[in-house]
Amino acid sequence: MVKKSVHILKKMVLAFVIFVAAYLFMAFVLSRIPVNRDDADPAKDVAVYISTNGVHTDLIFPYKHTVNDWSNRIDIAVTASKDTTRQFVAFGWGDRGFYLNTPEWSDLKASTAFEAAFYLGTSAMHVSFLHLPKESETCKKIWISRTEYEKMVAFVTESLQLDHEGKAIPIPNAAYGSHDAFFESKGKYNLFYTCNTWANNTLKSGNQKAALWTLTDSGIFCHYD
Repeated sequence: MVKKSVHILKKMVLAFVIFVAAYLFMAFVLSRIPVNRDDADPAKDVAVYISTNGVHTDLIFPYKHTVNDWSNRIDIAVTASKDTTRQFVAFGWGDRGFYLNTPEWSDLKASTAFEAAFYLGTSAMHVSFLHLPKESETCKKIWISRTEYEKMVAFVTESLQLDHEGKAIPIPNAAYGSHDAFFESKGKYNLFYTCNTWANNTLKSGNQKAALWTLTDSGIFCHYD
C-alpha cells in the first residue's frame, strides 16, 4: 500500500514538473511571435504609452482628447488629490486579490496566489492619473490613428463594469496613493490570462505590435525594442 502511494505521488510530481516546464516554454515561445508587425494605418492622431514597473504593464492614454474623453467614464474626483492638472490616465487590469491585498510581494498569501492562478478570484482595474509620461526603456510612446485609438478605448471600456449612467464603478477606499483609484472590472485573472495578457490584448485590439500571447511584460516590450 505504501509503495503504491509513493508510486502515485511520484507520478503526480512528474506530471506537475512536466506541466510547469511546458507552461514556461509555451509562454516564452508564443510571447516572441509578433502580430501586427506592419502598421496598416500609419496616421499619427493620438500618442499613447506602454509602461511597465518591471512586472505589470499599463496602457497610458490622454485623459481628455477629441477622439475620447475619459472623464465621461472615469472621474478624477474619486482620487484623494482630485488633481485636475494631470492630463494622462493609466489603465492596468489584474486580479483583485493581488491588487488590493498584496501591495508588496512580502504580503502575498498562498490563498491569494491560488485563487488568482485557478480562476477563483475577481478582477479590478487600477487607474492612475499622470502628468506627461517620460519616455524610457520602461515607457514606450506610440503614435496611433484615430480609428485604432477608438478600438483600444472600446476594449478598455468593455473591461470595466459600468453603472446605469455609463460610468466606471469605483471600489471604495482602494488606492495606493493620492493620484490613483481602483474600479470594478470584468473577467478573471488566471494562469493563462494575466495582467500582461490583458495589456497585450488591448494593443492587439488597436492593431498595434504585440505578442501572439504573453504572460509577462517582457513579452510585450520585446516587440518595441
